[in-house]
Amino acid sequence: MTDETTEAAGHADARHAEKMAKKKAARDKIMASKTDEKGLIIVHTGKGKGKSSSAFGMIFRHIAHGKPSAVVQFIKGAMWTGERDLIEKHFSDVCQFHTMGEGFTWETQDRARDVAAAGAAWEKAKELIRDERNSMVLLDEINIALRYDYLDINEVVEFLKNEKPYMTHVVLTGRNAKDELIEIADLVTEMELIKHPFRSGIKGQPGVEF
Repeated sequence: MTDETTEAAGHADARHAEKMAKKKAARDKIMASKTDEKGLIIVHTGKGKGKSSSAFGMIFRHIAHGKPSAVVQFIKGAMWTGERDLIEKHFSDVCQFHTMGEGFTWETQDRARDVAAAGAAWEKAKELIRDERNSMVLLDEINIALRYDYLDINEVVEFLKNEKPYMTHVVLTGRNAKDELIEIADLVTEMELIKHPFRSGIKGQPGVEF
């Protein structure tokens, strides 16, 4: 390496260090202004994969911190999942897990039965959310129940606005989140579908889909 190349590399490193120092100072200033804490209403929706997976990631963070949490599954009740097995076997002392659904709507083919199951799941969800010992409650696939009007969106919104304890986080997953829910949420993430192996004839696999 020539002296000129070495000198140029040194100048580039110095410029990079200066740029990063300015960025850090700006970031630190922003972070210093964020002092409030509150329980969040979090919505994961969209056609892409990862809605429930991301939500369970937050549940496992709560478990790692020893914070009591709970899960209510609105749809996937008939299906075994790795998350459910792991939590029930090893973390039931810190995370309650309630499987209330009976499978996807095209499997039951019985609207009255689906409405009854969704209603029972919602009653359990309200009980768990009202219990201030739970730092986070995950309502997995509730958006599907809301989409098909198995639950009243206005009732769900009013409960979250008026009865959710201030410091309790509630995570709601599933496609086609209602506008009313998005309106009151603190954090909304839409998973965008770009490619999916199912379209290439590859079935759901353990450790990836469930």
